[in-house]
Amino acid sequence: MNTLLNLRILGWLLVILGFVEFIPVATAIVCGEPVEPYLASALTTLVFGFALALGIQPENRRLRARDGFVVVTLGWILASLFGAIPYVATDTLSPVDALFESVAGFTTTGSTVMTRIEGSPHALLIWRSISQWLGGMGIIVFAVAILPLLGVGGMQLLKREMPGPSVEKVRPRVAAAARRMWGIYVGLTGAEFLALWIAGMGGFEALCHAFTTVSTGGFSTRDASIGGFASPAIEWIVIFFMLCGGINFVLHYRALTGGLRSSLGDSELRFYGWLMAGATAAVAFALWNQDAAAGHSLRAATFQVVSIGTTAGYTTADYEMWPALAQLVLLHLMVLGGMAGSTSGGIKTMRALLLLRALGSALSRLGHARAVPRPVLYGERLVSDETLAGVFAFVALYVLIAAVAAAGVAAADYDLTTSLSAALTAIGNVGPALGETGPFDNFAHFPASVKLGLALCMIAGRLELFTLVALLRIDFWRQ
Repeated sequence: MNTLLNLRILGWLLVILGFVEFIPVATAIVCGEPVEPYLASALTTLVFGFALALGIQPENRRLRARDGFVVVTLGWILASLFGAIPYVATDTLSPVDALFESVAGFTTTGSTVMTRIEGSPHALLIWRSISQWLGGMGIIVFAVAILPLLGVGGMQLLKREMPGPSVEKVRPRVAAAARRMWGIYVGLTGAEFLALWIAGMGGFEALCHAFTTVSTGGFSTRDASIGGFASPAIEWIVIFFMLCGGINFVLHYRALTGGLRSSLGDSELRFYGWLMAGATAAVAFALWNQDAAAGHSLRAATFQVVSIGTTAGYTTADYEMWPALAQLVLLHLMVLGGMAGSTSGGIKTMRALLLLRALGSALSRLGHARAVPRPVLYGERLVSDETLAGVFAFVALYVLIAAVAAAGVAAADYDLTTSLSAALTAIGNVGPALGETGPFDNFAHFPASVKLGLALCMIAGRLELFTLVALLRIDFWRQ
């Protein structure tokens, strides 16, 4: 393992984060708010970052897969730690609550311990939004450019979906993918900002929500989330850009470079589209059957299905008051999540699609002992047994971690619904859930131990489980 180079890379990550923290500083100056907490946070991050980046001069500049696990995991942890400083420096949150809020931001989970968002300093609100935007961009680069090279849980399929020429060296390929994804991400953010501003949202709030929608993060500037604006136009705009964030960004790139037909024909995209449509129809029917107006039922169902299905976590209604069928659909979507290579969390629809096809292959052999197994295909490509094994292992680990996390919450004397949904929303990076973590609740009532445990689940879920779990294995650190 190239420890010195890893530390230097982490140092430059903190340097970038430190310079970004000057945005809240500028916001505080413009809005006439205290500047010192944000300035101290930015300078602290820069000092630590430059100490690592400039104080270490590694001779070996070669990175291996093991280094990728370490840099990615520690990068998210360090960003969350230093990103928590503004919350503490402004006396808004305790250290544990600040860490939870920061982790929820950088992992684009959207769970919050802030009990009163409206009335909070503009500089702190913009920092909450920026943390999600940075986390969303980070997970795209991680999922599209790094995970396939690490071979994590079936994501090897993305390697063949990478835009551009096939390059054997890791760094040029990662850099090229990062630049392309960055451009698309920034473009979508700018487009949503303009759309929300034109629809009547104020400039500051439009910017904050543009940051947290494309990243499918879900932090809002209002206690009632998107429902606080009471605007159908704003809701439909947010729906569209949540869907954009939940779609594989490689497909965005293909569509923009003339491959719209091939993008629309992608197996996972079609599966994801039918899934969203079917879930919306089921929830809308449940609401309509509850005597809600047809038009309102469709809009409310569409918004909440897309929000939970992309793990954005915005809300426009208290869905805990909806029929059991609607809640059950949302709970399933919370587990499933969006597409691979997107900013969404969850198991990912690519894995779900491969599981269904592997199940179909297994069922085709029932009653035919000598039958040749039906091959599992993705598009026109044969999916290897190694990839399928990775998918099954990932889902098994996902269920195991969720079960342990739920037990931890339940041990703090919470009911079954709250315990299970809190664990699922944390590992799936969703935000709101059910029970005492519902759409108009928050996570402030949990004891510190539960908050720290859920924060760890958020990071594990954001890093596709194996990336973090690999560091806990003794043999990983052996030469």
